[in-house]
Amino acid sequence: MPDGLPVPIAKSGDQLLPPDYYPMDPDLSMLNASRAGNFSVVSLPGPEMAYCDMLLELPVPPPASDKGHQGSDGPQGELGPQGEPGVCPERCDFFRGLPGHSGMPGPSGLRGLPGTQGEPGPKGEKGDLGHIGLPGGRGADGPKGDRGTGPQGTTGTMGPFSATLGSSNPSSDMPVPFNRIVYNIQQNYNPNGIYTAPINGTYIFSYNLAINSKPLKVGLFQNFLPIVRSTAMTLGSTTNQQVVLHLKMGDMVWIQVKDNQYNGIYTSSECNSIFSGLLLYPDSWYSRH
Repeated sequence: MPDGLPVPIAKSGDQLLPPDYYPMDPDLSMLNASRAGNFSVVSLPGPEMAYCDMLLELPVPPPASDKGHQGSDGPQGELGPQGEPGVCPERCDFFRGLPGHSGMPGPSGLRGLPGTQGEPGPKGEKGDLGHIGLPGGRGADGPKGDRGTGPQGTTGTMGPFSATLGSSNPSSDMPVPFNRIVYNIQQNYNPNGIYTAPINGTYIFSYNLAINSKPLKVGLFQNFLPIVRSTAMTLGSTTNQQVVLHLKMGDMVWIQVKDNQYNGIYTSSECNSIFSGLLLYPDSWYSRH
């Protein structure tokens, strides 16, 4: 800088800047500039120095070593005009890419609707016989049946009989022959002393015996089995029994003494020993009632 000229000093406000911060032309154009209002030259206290007081309108930038804060984003600009439509080339070649990797399995889907019934399979082998089950309970009574239309049957026989002893002191090795028939229309009683049941049913038998000259031990038999017995030791007395039996068709009933020592059954024109029996109810009567 030539001698005798004031050293230009840049000033912003109260801050003085060194001359080399803003280089200035070392001629008197500064004075012309100061007259224009851009800056002014002032004389500072000193013997031979004049200083240029520069008034800058722009802010003084910070030193290069100090970095300022980032400013806020500005507003979004206006939408630009639409560009011209693109032009497809005369030939577009497409190349198939390599297959991608298999993806992960997706989640399970919803359960589908039931399918149609399949064809029956072949018949299996016969299994082992199971255990016999417990008997079931009694079922409900069925409706009453219609009245039958068959012909009316004949009146059934009750098979009664009554016979008296023909001679005293009968033999012990056979049925006592009550051979004097009082009643035997159905012929179910044989005069040899045996009654044969005509049908299955419930029967009643009785005997009333006179005793004389010997004591008596006697019994009523059904098919060779004694059912009831009587013993009478007093001469001139009587003994009697009555019993109800269930017989099947063909069963036989008779009276028989124990032995010849106790066969004192007696009969005469003044006294009789009698054997009687009859059917009370056939088994078919129970099924109807």
